Amino acid sequence: MTSPLSKGCSKGFENLCLEEGDIEPIDISGQEGNMFDEAIGHIEDVLMDPQFQDLQKDFMEKYWNEFDDSEENKLVYMEIFKEYTDVVEKYIENHLKRNMRDFNMDVFTSQLQERKDDLEGEVFEILFTFTDFIIFKEMFLDYKAVKEGKVADLGLNIHVSSV
Repeated sequence: MTSPLSKGCSKGFENLCLEEGDIEPIDISGQEGNMFDEAIGHIEDVLMDPQFQDLQKDFMEKYWNEFDDSEENKLVYMEIFKEYTDVVEKYIENHLKRNMRDFNMDVFTSQLQERKDDLEGEVFEILFTFTDFIIFKEMFLDYKAVKEGKVADLGLNIHVSSV
């Protein structure tokens, strides 16, 4: 006697076959959440990479003196913001595409914006510099303050290594 579930199923795998109507919907938000978390893990690796740190520092060195701590924004700020987004975001995106099958930066950026209020930490601050001009400008103003000696560069006494 054959069970209705075993129709067309290989012997020994009857319990893995489903009848019509037995398929449950997949929780896509869970999959998207896992992909988001995986991307964040890879981004943490990128941020620790000396090549990325050099790229970002070189960019900051190139433009730090363009920024002023005033409420009025110069037109050049948006040009620098666009260049930064193109250079640094492309670097991270290329890393993610090499390490994650089906990675899509537009989807990731959308998820980042949706979760903006719930995310905190250095990784997210850097990611928000791609999408939030105010955070981007603050990053440059902080860097400028260090360059001008107004704030101690605490990074000089910190050594980061992988575990």
